[in-house]
Amino acid sequence: MKNMFNILKKPLVTEKSNLMKEELSQITFEVDKKANKIEIKKAVEKLFKVHVTKVHTINVLGKRKRLGKSQGKRPDRKKAIVTLKEGDRIEFFEGV
Repeated sequence: MKNMFNILKKPLVTEKSNLMKEELSQITFEVDKKANKIEIKKAVEKLFKVHVTKVHTINVLGKRKRLGKSQGKRPDRKKAIVTLKEGDRIEFFEGV
């Protein structure tokens, strides 16, 4: 297994992910592009000491952008939506 700190890059904190966290017990992470669902599940369970029931992965293609004549592209990334067992919680920002 790969290093679990390399699999989970960062949590994605948006309005939609906050609603999913509160209502559905789902947490969204940006993960390594080569990580599979089993590796993601093991990394979350080991790091945060919670039980994972489902893992959904989404490959997000980077948008093409241009500034004047020059063109560029944002990097591709992979997101994982992790569903936690009822009663388990992960707190990223306490007291905010």
